[in-house]
Amino acid sequence: MTEANASKLIDGKSFAEGLRARVATAASRFKAAVGRKAGLAVVLVGEDPASQVYVRSKGKQTVACGMSSFEHKLPASTSEAELLALVAKLNADQAVDGILVQLPLPDHVDEQKVIAAISPDKDVDGFHVTNAGRLAVGQPGFVPCTPLGCLMMLKHRLGSLDGLDAVVIGRSNIVGKPMAQLLLAESCTVTVAHSRTRDLPAVVRRADIVVAAVGRPEMVKGEWLKPGATVIDVGINRVPAAEEGKTRLVGDVDFASALAVAGAITPVPGGVGPMTIAVLLRNTLVAAYRNAGVVLEKDAL
Repeated sequence: MTEANASKLIDGKSFAEGLRARVATAASRFKAAVGRKAGLAVVLVGEDPASQVYVRSKGKQTVACGMSSFEHKLPASTSEAELLALVAKLNADQAVDGILVQLPLPDHVDEQKVIAAISPDKDVDGFHVTNAGRLAVGQPGFVPCTPLGCLMMLKHRLGSLDGLDAVVIGRSNIVGKPMAQLLLAESCTVTVAHSRTRDLPAVVRRADIVVAAVGRPEMVKGEWLKPGATVIDVGINRVPAAEEGKTRLVGDVDFASALAVAGAITPVPGGVGPMTIAVLLRNTLVAAYRNAGVVLEKDAL
């Protein structure tokens, strides 16, 4: 990669390290002010290998930032009633500031019912309908970690986003919709595109900012992009590698062709991915300060 192209990369790993350092500093101040550590409870139901790795990583990073990690690992046979009872217990636990129930859940458990049972003030994943509503009307709440991480990187790279034309490809409740709301709040002109958008390349080509969160490997081509556009690739797709039997990770953007056109772009891996857990830790600490009635210094996180 040339030096010019290397300068286009938005380094999510480095940005996440900086955010975790700020979280650690604020966590230390919280403990000094309140007399306890901020606490994150993570609930894992079943034996999904990917979820187990993710939960283990969350626990390690929570502790590394000076917060308490409470892990609840339940068998796949756990009933919906038992899971809801645990959530109710965690809602009432004053040592727990954030609650995260790892998805997906077993088929016999209603995910939406479980998410709805989490206190909105401890919903650090930002999935509760109350927090979705707060985001929509501009009230303080919790935003899903991935889109908030994307916004942080965009503002760090571009400064003010005021008046920029943004296209979000994907309309999920976890990324697409909250991403659009965040960009609107930054005074962008926002288009939400999706699988049924007519002439998607033409829609994307007018954008100063492109956020790809559609779940299709390398769908967005460099020729779709406006020269100099900033591209945030949320996709994580596993595809066959050149070596037989091996796989590799790619995003929703065809990185090689996009790199030649974009002004800045997140790589996959190493772009958006590292930000998700870092923002989860940030949300947990914000919840701790709010729940304890302690003021968090402006711009501390």
